[in-house]
Amino acid sequence: MRSAILGVAVLAVCVGPAGARSLGSLQFEPCTLTAGHAAVAVEAQCARLAVPEDHDRPDARRIELAIAWVPAANEAEPDPVFMLAGGPGQSARDAYPLVSAAFGEVLRKRHVILVDQRGTGGSNPLACRDEQGQSALLEDPAGDSPEAARAFARRCRAQLDADLARYTTTDAVADLEAVRVAIGAPALNLVGISYGTRVAQQYAGRHGAHVRAMVLAGVVPNTLVLGSEHAINLEAALERYFEQCRQDPGCGDRFGDPRAALDALSRELRQAPRQVRFRDPVTGVSRAGFMSYGHLAAVVRLYAYAPQTAAMLPLSLHEAAQGRPEPLMAQAQMIVEEVGDQIMLGVQLSVMCAEDVPLLQSRPEDAGTVLGTAIIDISRWQCEDWPVRPAPGDFHQPLRSDVPTLLLSGELDPVTPPRYAEQVLEHLTRGRHLVLNGQGHGVLRVGCTPRLLARFIDTADAAELDAACLDDLPDTPPFAGFYGWEP
Repeated sequence: MRSAILGVAVLAVCVGPAGARSLGSLQFEPCTLTAGHAAVAVEAQCARLAVPEDHDRPDARRIELAIAWVPAANEAEPDPVFMLAGGPGQSARDAYPLVSAAFGEVLRKRHVILVDQRGTGGSNPLACRDEQGQSALLEDPAGDSPEAARAFARRCRAQLDADLARYTTTDAVADLEAVRVAIGAPALNLVGISYGTRVAQQYAGRHGAHVRAMVLAGVVPNTLVLGSEHAINLEAALERYFEQCRQDPGCGDRFGDPRAALDALSRELRQAPRQVRFRDPVTGVSRAGFMSYGHLAAVVRLYAYAPQTAAMLPLSLHEAAQGRPEPLMAQAQMIVEEVGDQIMLGVQLSVMCAEDVPLLQSRPEDAGTVLGTAIIDISRWQCEDWPVRPAPGDFHQPLRSDVPTLLLSGELDPVTPPRYAEQVLEHLTRGRHLVLNGQGHGVLRVGCTPRLLARFIDTADAAELDAACLDDLPDTPPFAGFYGWEP
């Protein structure tokens, strides 16, 4: 059993038969964490913790939280790292393998704990399927109607066994506190990613005495209404990416203006879907389908998340505009099958209907953008009959805190641009914001960021970080052909 050594407190860890281990009051068993089709796996310990579905009624129905523990390589410090996944609706255990490289140095001294937010992963998942049994990721801005959106919400509700009003950020924060108590940790280091930064800020606002340090990567301010600025943020990122193509002879000379290709393709697909025969990107089997404007919007939006995938957009848009849509359709299908299954739409609705949709306002100026007004319109329609419990009155107030905080942003992030982190930083007395040149929405693994992450969690001092190693991050050039970049 591990306990205090030389006066330094550590988390109590017990090793039982056949590899079973305990952390605090939780009993863990060996498990393997995987991430969809990605060829990456992480060995861990897994456990479950029963919590009230309604924390205001502790004697009523209980649900189980799925928890994974990635043990430290050496004697662990008493304050573990909790990684909080994005979405809303993403499983922390499923997301971790894809970013695990960012935590390599952190694991020298601290355990990493992954709690599937209620309604995701193994924590009573709230998966909503459309009439074809697929995740309803493709919300077609050209074709969705109030009737279709409401019908989907009704079908989703009928599929789910849950008190849907109790699957919000506030409920997730109460769950995290229950896990902290169960494992016997006096304090936590929170690493929030995207929507997970909202969870981190809400936890710090309610349990700040138990937060030693925070890392917020892809920052969502408490003051932000989710969905309100997705359209304009995407447009700003696309303009930056497309300008890179215009200025690059290997791209601009071959493909022309990507914006012109996107606009031409948008006009065509808004009028009618195009029948396409393409090769399935996972199985390799030839298949037929209809490419709608929803497919186009999904590819453009999600490929803009990372510069490596955004680099493919000029080529893919040019090919589709020239009558060769097969690569674009294959990319859209990959997004539907891989990304769609990662997000539990029931959780997304429970979070947004309670916390954001009451504040969402129509934005006529979004009508000419790739996303248009679809996210706002569809969210409002779907939430009309979704069970909600109003968010706490102070939910959208800025977090005012002296918790040491490192904020990380990608310069070209199409979802959480750097200005969001600057807004949060204004109210943090011990915060520091680093912007990664040429990067998009996921920055934890980029360049020397894993080393900076480990150093910050070790010292809880953002001001002393030497971040000069980020200055030389290069831009990612656009693809000049199907074999990638120019030599």
